Amino acid sequence: MVSTPVAAASGRQYLPALSENPSPNQYLLPLTARLKGQNLEIGGCELPELVERFGTPLYVLDEETLRQACRQYREAFVQHYPAESLVIYASKAWNCMAVCAIVGSEGLGIDVVSGGELHTALQAGLKPDTMYFHGNNKSVEELQLAVEVGCTIVVDNWLELKTLVELSSANAERPVRIMLRLTPGIECHTHDYIRTGHLDSKFGFDPEQLDDLFRYISQQPELNCIGLHAHIGSQIFELQPHQDLTGVMVQWLKKAAAYGLPVTELDIGGGLGIRYTESDDPPSIEAWVQVICQGIIAACEQQQVTLPKLIAEPGRSLIGSACVTAYRVGSQKTVPNIRTYITVDGGMSDNPRPITYQSVYRALIANKMNAPLTQTVRVAGKHCESGDVVIQEAELPETASGDILVVMATGAYNYSMASNYNRIPRPAAVLVNNGEASLILQRETYQDLIRQDCLPERLLPAGG
Repeated sequence: MVSTPVAAASGRQYLPALSENPSPNQYLLPLTARLKGQNLEIGGCELPELVERFGTPLYVLDEETLRQACRQYREAFVQHYPAESLVIYASKAWNCMAVCAIVGSEGLGIDVVSGGELHTALQAGLKPDTMYFHGNNKSVEELQLAVEVGCTIVVDNWLELKTLVELSSANAERPVRIMLRLTPGIECHTHDYIRTGHLDSKFGFDPEQLDDLFRYISQQPELNCIGLHAHIGSQIFELQPHQDLTGVMVQWLKKAAAYGLPVTELDIGGGLGIRYTESDDPPSIEAWVQVICQGIIAACEQQQVTLPKLIAEPGRSLIGSACVTAYRVGSQKTVPNIRTYITVDGGMSDNPRPITYQSVYRALIANKMNAPLTQTVRVAGKHCESGDVVIQEAELPETASGDILVVMATGAYNYSMASNYNRIPRPAAVLVNNGEASLILQRETYQDLIRQDCLPERLLPAGG
């Protein structure tokens, strides 16, 4: 049976016709999505078969889409930037050993924000010299681990800076490699919780502190300040704020040089958005990279400084569109003259973004791909919470219990923010590629849920 590009029965395409070099962040479904009869196929694997084999809820990650995004970022920097560059994956979007191994094999570094993410990346085989450790409240233990393994530490505040001076004095074998996170004061149109570049933010040093900051570091031989970092937010479609950021950062670079700091790297963060709905229109990966590179080159020419090593740290735009989540449909409820609810066997514990950020998603029925879209329903989760709504209004075919509902673009901040709310085990995840499905995250069990529980003897039943 021949596979064909996916289009809804209404004629609305979930995945436009593939171009020669498609930008993964611009599609609702992974690049390998196809129709096979009535069924949705991703990575050469039919979704109903994956569900039968691995159960639901199920994260389905398309390896080709993730690798394609990695290559587009890397190749775009080679094309548009004449000096050295490095793309590092913001692994908070989805950190597990398999994902870390894939991005590492594609020549990317990795951005981690906790000791746990750092440990995972190390276990996946990534090299410490390609790791950048972020975070606004790193513990002493986390900093000690980072110093020991030799990754670059992105310093966020004075307490952390002075703690590192103490730690590096005790570990005098080599200076600690650091970058400084600065707050650029650039606004962009995104959710308040994911806008980090404005001055009123918990992240980074204030620009007014630069002279004191640079002067202090210049007096600390234990610290090797190699670079500056800034990040303006997440899920951004505008290019102008990123271009503005490049000019600000080059000014900082020149000021650092005046204090004798060996700053040779600029990390401009990430933030490029993806397509969650048909109306979303994010720039392509190459367009975003081109604007960044042109901005840095122009600012360096104006300020008469040497081009630095340029670093970007995309997360969502690498992995967001590479994954879908499959659920089994359960009960239905029709409230006369108001709406119809359909429920799925997951929800806010595997995708907390709708209840947290009011995020909007699209869904389809993976075993009824040719059926006409005849109803608008509310897709609710199974948790004991009125706000556990996956999709407020979903256009679907006639749907029955047992059908497979697939929510698109769930690769970023779904698994990584998943919880055990209501003591529900977290889902399994499979990596699909060329017709093969490999388990990369085992489904949690009830035994996993109580593994860390401790029951004092005095609470045991009498005679127990």
